[in-house]
Amino acid sequence: MDDVYAKFIERMNPTRVVIDNESCELATIIEVVSTIRQGILLEVVQVLADLDLIITKAYVSSDGGWFMNVFNVTDCDGNKVRDDGILDYIQKHVETDACCLESMRGLTGGMPSEEHTSIELTGIDRPGLLSEVFAVLTDLRCNVVNGEIWTHNSRAAAVIDVTEQSTGQAIEDPKRLSTIKQLLCNVLQGNISFMTPRITISSSGVTHRQRRLHQLMFADRDFERLEDVEHSSRIHVCVLDCNDRDYTVVSIRSKDRPKLLFDTLCTLTDMQYVVFHGTVITERMEAHQEYYIRHIDGLPVSSEAERQRVIDCLEAAIQRRASEELELELCSDDRLGLLSDITRIFRENGLRIRQAELATRGGKLKDTFFVTDVSGQPIDPKNVDLIRQQIGQNILRVKGNLSLSPKFPQEMARSFLFTNLFKSRSF
Repeated sequence: MDDVYAKFIERMNPTRVVIDNESCELATIIEVVSTIRQGILLEVVQVLADLDLIITKAYVSSDGGWFMNVFNVTDCDGNKVRDDGILDYIQKHVETDACCLESMRGLTGGMPSEEHTSIELTGIDRPGLLSEVFAVLTDLRCNVVNGEIWTHNSRAAAVIDVTEQSTGQAIEDPKRLSTIKQLLCNVLQGNISFMTPRITISSSGVTHRQRRLHQLMFADRDFERLEDVEHSSRIHVCVLDCNDRDYTVVSIRSKDRPKLLFDTLCTLTDMQYVVFHGTVITERMEAHQEYYIRHIDGLPVSSEAERQRVIDCLEAAIQRRASEELELELCSDDRLGLLSDITRIFRENGLRIRQAELATRGGKLKDTFFVTDVSGQPIDPKNVDLIRQQIGQNILRVKGNLSLSPKFPQEMARSFLFTNLFKSRSF
């Protein structure tokens, strides 16, 4: 009866979104008012994150059966959001409670789920792991169309969409799927036997990749610190009691970056905490987040062990995507095995991939890699030059402030290897 009553109240008081581009000089204000529904805060933030909007301030209140959230947002360039298509999309998807769908597939390079097979991987990270995964998929004639890979605290997680090379469609043969799973399991197992890798292959449903990656990393317990991993001095998480209202107060201070709010809310949700009140303020490249939370059972944090687990998990959520490594962007015509060749060159030149975003649209591939050397240190600019010489100056671009040596002569822009492998293709 309680569930029926809650649904009745929700239908009588549907979610309402008000977008204001006049009141604030520096940002677009988005106000969301709704009856309380589990997970609605994360769903709204997910929509904004999928649109690559920057949340500069946020205020959350969800006591008394009502949820009200106010966001100050800008585009990636720091300007107000004035695109009518984006504003209409926000209004439509938040008000119709369709936030849980994979947002803006057309803009983010996603594909309808019936057109690809989704592969989820988790296991121990090591240099060259991604190169081996792509080599297996190439040998099996699987074409990688989209995906995302994260590594943190010696763990790796990936969500990769593949198609059958011969048909361009999802892979449906059960025997073939079993073979793919077995061979990938062998790669992820490596020489370590105490932790079993996890592999899931599915051709149905809609997966929000970044949301799923948080779940995979959390399930793999990447928040457990290794003895040789130092605590980050740039992230400060404090968990305190608020006895007069039976809340737990979580205060977070860290370097600001895109999608930071989404990442912290994912982890609080995965840990089954509910945010009743909250404030997010960013200033001078630093973000301050404060949340008043309770567990889903209505109780605040009740022990020192639970308090420390909240701290560790929130720090891990922030670090998973804190991409301060060198950023390399690959732009080329797509073909079977291209990622296998590129990542093999990275491996042979001592690069370690810490994070990757893979996207293919209209036969064009645009991938981003965040890399270090094998020991986790910054890469020598001369080594980057040599890699770009092998792959092609116009194919692999460096993003950031790496000081590169002068460009190679035009006739040296491609290696002997790539010239022979791709004679028929123009890079």
